[in-house]
Amino acid sequence: MAAQPAVIRKKRNGAAGVRSAAAPEPRVAQDLKAWCGDPNFMTSLARGLAVIRAFSQQHRSQTIAQLSQATGIPRAAVRRCLYTLAQLGYVGASERSFSLRPKILTLGHAYLSSTPLAVSAQQYLDQVNAAVHESCSLAILDEDEVMYVARSTATTRIMSIDLKPGSRLPAYCSSIGRVLLAQLPPEELKRYFARTRLRAHTERTVTSREKLLQVIDAVRRQGYALVDQELEVGLRSIAVPVLDARGRAVAAMNVGAHAARVSVRALETEVLRHLRAAAAELGALLPA
Repeated sequence: MAAQPAVIRKKRNGAAGVRSAAAPEPRVAQDLKAWCGDPNFMTSLARGLAVIRAFSQQHRSQTIAQLSQATGIPRAAVRRCLYTLAQLGYVGASERSFSLRPKILTLGHAYLSSTPLAVSAQQYLDQVNAAVHESCSLAILDEDEVMYVARSTATTRIMSIDLKPGSRLPAYCSSIGRVLLAQLPPEELKRYFARTRLRAHTERTVTSREKLLQVIDAVRRQGYALVDQELEVGLRSIAVPVLDARGRAVAAMNVGAHAARVSVRALETEVLRHLRAAAAELGALLPA
């Protein structure tokens, strides 16, 4: 076995995994507790995946303490996860911080290259992009967030949010998220709001559960969602669901544009028309 990197060695002083009594327990820790007692549940694997997911565009390099704080996993367990991931080439170490290595892309590539949705969507995203000259994306609802799985090829960075396959956004204040939330059964939607912290990203962000339920109900009736600068100032987006042969929403497609360049009216007329056509064509290709 290779020698353990010095930066991964356990510290002699300081209790591992100590959390402030006032700090709320992360969702990851809650989920792990929920599966406690299931003899078929592999806690070590779940912890390793949680550590991987704790890295993001905003937190590309993190220490053991930061990862423990973000996941609720004890530091000693985080250290072992990082050691294993480093030995396998998925994580790199620098001083006392860690970051993901390019090999981690192989985990997501297996999904993106095998799912009919991601493979089939590209031509329709590019079709919308060519028609409206704005970026077009496809995303799914993954747990409580929107996860982007494909994006138009001829895309440009609209605002400071740089979206790529694998990028995640909050569902409640994104157009794609609201379209997908509108497809959830009432009880599941209720549970989503019970566990989701509604944070204001701009002065326009709707953070009232009652108001959001009204907005989502309207999205369900009209068949599309338009978000005007609720996620980021200057960013407008519009989304429609992608329905399979059974009428189930398997994903959503959206167009995002700068508010100074594209009006709300233009999104609801010209852009929406192209989005709906592309979503219908893509949905017709999907198996029931």
